[in-house]
Amino acid sequence: MQASTATFRLSELAERLGLERRGDDVEIVAVAPLQADAPPAGALAFLANPAYRKHLAATRVAAVVLHPAEAEHCPVPALLSANPYASYARIATLFERLPMRPPGVHASAVVDPSASVDVTAHVGAFVSIGARCVVGPRAVIGAGCVIGEDCVIGADSELVARVTLVRRVRLGQRVRLHPGAVLGADGFGLAVDAGRWLNVPQLGGVVVGDDCEIGANTTIDRGAIDDTVLEEDVRLDNQIQIGHNVRIGAHTAIAGCAAVAGSTRIGRWCLIAGGAGLVGHIEIADKVTVGAMSLVTHSLTGPGEYASGTPLQPKRDWRKNAARFGQLDRLARILLKKTDSSP
Repeated sequence: MQASTATFRLSELAERLGLERRGDDVEIVAVAPLQADAPPAGALAFLANPAYRKHLAATRVAAVVLHPAEAEHCPVPALLSANPYASYARIATLFERLPMRPPGVHASAVVDPSASVDVTAHVGAFVSIGARCVVGPRAVIGAGCVIGEDCVIGADSELVARVTLVRRVRLGQRVRLHPGAVLGADGFGLAVDAGRWLNVPQLGGVVVGDDCEIGANTTIDRGAIDDTVLEEDVRLDNQIQIGHNVRIGAHTAIAGCAAVAGSTRIGRWCLIAGGAGLVGHIEIADKVTVGAMSLVTHSLTGPGEYASGTPLQPKRDWRKNAARFGQLDRLARILLKKTDSSP
């Protein structure tokens, strides 16, 4: 649950979001789950997933955001929305309590003399900002962040805490990086000479477009020659690996623990589920959805849903099926031989 000092009439929220109000014009002071046992007085919830419909009749919240098709089943005042979850997200933002980040540079921060920090930016405790960096208006650099040389942080962007920009990283406007994210580290570029590994210099950078968000402990390698690029409004979850020279199209979202190998290009409006792996040097078309734990080994040239992997099953069944995997080729050859020899 989330409560704040903000207070809104239900009619005011309806007007702000262009929604239809049903029922009394109650006062909203908080948000809460639909199924909460003891929500705060004046709490608002939402119903978007049909799996939670069973909680609607007995809900104890003051009002609910839901689809018009659900309105007749709602026992409390409601806001009707074609996209209840998006409407709820906008309402919840009104109740979000954010820490105060006054402009200025903390006394413990170290800023290279050649760096430029806008007077409206906030630079927190124990931050290090390297040579030739630019920190834009109203940017927030949280405690413990390390900004290497030749980095640019756009207006209204936020590095929450302990974020590392190694070098040559350019962030657009309104970019948000969560704790532990590392952008601009060396890509995995290796050559073999006389049986020994030889590092290939990584001379590119990382470019992140406007309105992107990058989760905790996610890593994005800088390019070998060209840049690694995230176009606008890309959303990356926690603990994701993005290899060097990858390009991710606008509005694509990738869930946690996924990995994208070097030089792969991902289109726009794609959804990559958790734990998926993409090999290098392939292309993914726009509007592709890749299922959880899938391994993508070749280019996907058309939109649609793709998946691989074996769903969970009882261990005894899995052992028997796994034993038969090695026999599939032999069985297929027997079937083909029988087919060829049939009259």
